[in-house]
Amino acid sequence: MERDEFESLVERALLALPQELQESIENVAVMVQDWPSRSQLRDAGIGRWEGMLGLYEGIPHTERGISYNLVAPDRITLFQRPIELICRSHEEMVEEIGRVVRHELAHHFGISDVTLDEIERE
Repeated sequence: MERDEFESLVERALLALPQELQESIENVAVMVQDWPSRSQLRDAGIGRWEGMLGLYEGIPHTERGISYNLVAPDRITLFQRPIELICRSHEEMVEEIGRVVRHELAHHFGISDVTLDEIERE
């Protein structure tokens, strides 16, 4: 898939979020990369890209205090090639991109992977 089409699907996933949630997102840049970098993998404690479809880097809402100002935006990065590798159809891509966007935004709001796993199991 061409990058602009993938980015369009990411934008669509963001616009599909409930309005209340969209209005709560603060100081976040959403980006697309082909693959996670070595430093992103290292920082996440992962040896290879497998399973790393997205990444949140920043200060979650739950950790922001009074002194939180004049900081660089948090970053949510979706990794296009790993997502493409696990999806067999355009419909799966749309669903997976939406899932990854929601997952990484949950981290922005301070929800841990453990809690997200529990929610997904239910």
